[in-house]
Amino acid sequence: MRTLVLNAGYEPLGVVSFKRALVLVLNEKARVLASDDEHPVFGTSGAYERPAVILLTRYVRVPMNRMMPVSRRGVLRRDNQRCGYCGSSATTIDHVQPRSRGGKDTWENLVACCLRCNNVKGDRTPAEMGWSLRFSPRMPHQAGWSIKGAERAEPQWETFLEAAA
Repeated sequence: MRTLVLNAGYEPLGVVSFKRALVLVLNEKARVLASDDEHPVFGTSGAYERPAVILLTRYVRVPMNRMMPVSRRGVLRRDNQRCGYCGSSATTIDHVQPRSRGGKDTWENLVACCLRCNNVKGDRTPAEMGWSLRFSPRMPHQAGWSIKGAERAEPQWETFLEAAA
């Protein structure tokens, strides 16, 4: 079980193990905002609630303008595994402006793509094909993207991640 860590301004900072979170709580460096009631932690001095979300007692500044590195997995995740051209299930990525024509590996130039559309499009631009993108690709900015380890958010985290977005 992983624990979401928020700073004193309720901004998400990262994800830690429940053991690390419990140590922070016991040392009074954090307090529990949400817990996993179904799985308490048993120790020699009693049972403790397993923290799902903790709030640090001191303010920790969140670095602004975090650049998200581009990755195949990230592009597929950003586009919800849907083809940017036809909307069917995507298993690969495509350069909107082909690399052979100077297209770069950037968030704005990559979209998720199904194999059929990728093979048909080949080394051409969508305009040459008479196609249009279903959305304008850009770098993700949601809170869950900038937090290392929050790719698979736990159900208890949703309200805290939505508030930060």
